[in-house]
Amino acid sequence: MAPARRKGFLLGLVLALGALAASASLGANVTYDHRALVVGGKRRVLISGSIHYPRSTPEMWPDLIQKSKDGGLDVIETYVFWNIHEPVRNQYDFEGRKDLVKFVKTAAEAGLLVHLRIGPYVCAEWNYGGFPLWLHFIPGIQFRTDNEPFKAEMQRFTAKIVDMMKQEKLYASQGGPIILSQIENEYGNVASDYGSGAEPYVNWAATMATSLDTGVPWVMCQQPDAPDPIINTCNGHYCDQFTPNSNSKPKMWTENWSGWFLFFGEAVPYRPAEDLAFAVARFFQRGGTFQNYYMYHGGTNFSRTTGGPFIATSYDYDAPIDEYGLVRQPKWGHLRDVHKAIKLCEDALVATDPAYTSLGPNLEGTVYKTDSGLCAAFLANVGSSDATVTFNGKSYQLPGWSVSILPDCKNVALNTAKINSMSMIPTFVYESLSEVVVDSSGTVNVDWSWINEPVGISKNDSFAKLGLLEQINTTADKSDYLWYSLSTDIPGDEPFLNDGSQAVLHIESLGHALHAFVYKKLAGSKAGNSGNSKIAVDIPVTLLPGKNTFDLLSLTVGLLNSGPFYEKTGAGITGPVKLKNSANGSMIDLSSQQWTYQIGLQGEDKGLPSGSSLMWITQSSLPKNQPLTWYKTTFAAPAGNDPVAIDFSGMGKGEAWVNGQSIGRYWPTNVAPGSGCTDSCDYRGAYDASKCLKSCGKPSQQLYHVPRSWLKPSDNILVMFEEVGGDPTQISFAMRQTQSLCSRVSESHPSPVDMWNPESESKTGKTPRPILSLECLRPNQVISKIKFASFGTPRGTCGSFSHGKCSSNRALAVVQKACIGSKSCRVDVSIDAFGDPCKGVTKSLAVEASCA
Repeated sequence: MAPARRKGFLLGLVLALGALAASASLGANVTYDHRALVVGGKRRVLISGSIHYPRSTPEMWPDLIQKSKDGGLDVIETYVFWNIHEPVRNQYDFEGRKDLVKFVKTAAEAGLLVHLRIGPYVCAEWNYGGFPLWLHFIPGIQFRTDNEPFKAEMQRFTAKIVDMMKQEKLYASQGGPIILSQIENEYGNVASDYGSGAEPYVNWAATMATSLDTGVPWVMCQQPDAPDPIINTCNGHYCDQFTPNSNSKPKMWTENWSGWFLFFGEAVPYRPAEDLAFAVARFFQRGGTFQNYYMYHGGTNFSRTTGGPFIATSYDYDAPIDEYGLVRQPKWGHLRDVHKAIKLCEDALVATDPAYTSLGPNLEGTVYKTDSGLCAAFLANVGSSDATVTFNGKSYQLPGWSVSILPDCKNVALNTAKINSMSMIPTFVYESLSEVVVDSSGTVNVDWSWINEPVGISKNDSFAKLGLLEQINTTADKSDYLWYSLSTDIPGDEPFLNDGSQAVLHIESLGHALHAFVYKKLAGSKAGNSGNSKIAVDIPVTLLPGKNTFDLLSLTVGLLNSGPFYEKTGAGITGPVKLKNSANGSMIDLSSQQWTYQIGLQGEDKGLPSGSSLMWITQSSLPKNQPLTWYKTTFAAPAGNDPVAIDFSGMGKGEAWVNGQSIGRYWPTNVAPGSGCTDSCDYRGAYDASKCLKSCGKPSQQLYHVPRSWLKPSDNILVMFEEVGGDPTQISFAMRQTQSLCSRVSESHPSPVDMWNPESESKTGKTPRPILSLECLRPNQVISKIKFASFGTPRGTCGSFSHGKCSSNRALAVVQKACIGSKSCRVDVSIDAFGDPCKGVTKSLAVEASCA
């Protein structure tokens, strides 16, 4: 084989063998020892990623899983969400997005393995932590402790899921893809709060799980006292320092947080690719052999599935595959390269234990070496400053907060701080709803229909009670909404009416938000936030002698999903509710009077979300900026195949449905604080959720994903329930596209990892050069324009590159010749290609391109 053709042969062979091993794992016995999971008698280094099946659609699953495989994953990890599968006790639902079996089989069809995290407590920023609300009403129950009613229900559901998987032969021991299962979830974080009930509960859960005879190991994450044979695992942004609780268990990382989740009212968090890659490499450097990204694709919190409270509808998580199912570059590509480099080390990693050596302050070398000649090394710089180290007699440059991976203990295949993968600038192309609204005959139809939701009590199932009721116990989460209505007489001689002072309606609520109506008119609103869901508000009101009506609409924004005893945290207007005189301080306490309650909205009961009701009103004057209004229109699907979102600018707060499917709660008026964001975020140094923020001073979420599979070519129905008032004619479609491709590669970058081949290098005497790569991601597109090219000392970032003090005058022509008209291109980053515009300086090639 000629040297040029041998390039990449070694890595290609490694990846092919990895794929063969994955497929061979189907039907393999799975055990473990102190180094790794043992699949089919062979220790494995496994890269995993979380994709939650109900946060996407079955139509999206094959593409998401294929992109995961292309990104170098071996395993797909998912929770099992009890509350969507058993919304009513003993009534199960595994259809559509809830089709767990289909999801697992889809992963298997792609040749990937599965880690099934049954829980059944999941946290996951999911409503009520995944528990069904009816569980709360079982007499004598207490969640997640040594409590017989809870354990009975937990065992029943866990056994149900295990039996389903067994019936479909989905465990590896049966020829299926499931190699791991998880019982409980992060219980170690709260165990001390449960006192003497915690340890027996943990031991019971372990015994119960293993008794189900799945034929694969069970894990408990964040559970340092997980009893044998349960493997205790780590969750966090970094887990390199984690140690299992037994020297017979492997070092496993079940949640490497690829970013963070979003709250309504907060800025958007993100995690730099260099830091995430650093964390991954450090984990494998320090003895880990199983690592999972939480999330690899975050998806969307459709319907009312968000937890929190105040978790946003988007669960993008800054994951390698974004909410819409598109790869996020450079994160996806850089991690793919990290995985390739780690897989080149796999034989050495699983064959022996690591040996550590200090290379200086904040500098560490790790070697995996066997008597048979296998050798792999990791060189880490955990400080923020660049360093030069000597290792095995050779000198290596280590940027701050980076790891270099040497699959042969000599040659660097990858450094986590040096990204070879291209980056992308995403964009949304807007299309007015009125431009695409057509009926089946092709006639443009820009009309909206509406229905006013009645203020206060309007349903026959209302009821009266003395005093103020807690909301969750009252609604059982059947709806976000609970009406508290009161009609009370105020005598004509009451000082409120005669001294000319302003009366104030004082309301205190456990949360999460409320709208107060006086005489059926909106008088005021107030919402809590992610830091404090409780509300106290004073609303000026004008009172009249005689009967005065107060209709208070309390609402939840996702139920609490974490923390000890979280099921005991309430919501709603528990009081006090008082009328206060602003002048003399006199007061009338309304709290203990007889209130009338209504669970949910009339429109919910009448099926308005489907759009099929005959109640809709169509007139030339559309009511705008009015509270409690249902809106409906029809539209045609935007042309093409780009992912679709709706921009709810102009609306206030509510929920929206497309063809009867809830796309979730919208709240574009909930704006992030104006400060705390930076134009760029230094990847060096420990990451946390507040370190890297964007979109300060903007709506936390303005765009809401509508899966393409929910759309028909025409006659689609959009329904919205607007709580506080908005203008539906302002909403628009936004199609997710890519504005630009960019890459910046320096002369000091390693060559692409798929070209790593020291054997060929030693024979030819040629050192592989760094290469800049670009590729159009959409089918049938080619690189149509080079917007910028500079070889020298370019400045800026993707979308804002500029020439530095030195720049080759040949750069643009060279890149244009290599790339224009091609779907992908590679350009050598060398003075041979571009000349030397500044001798003695390490030069970079920066390129921005577009596809068409």
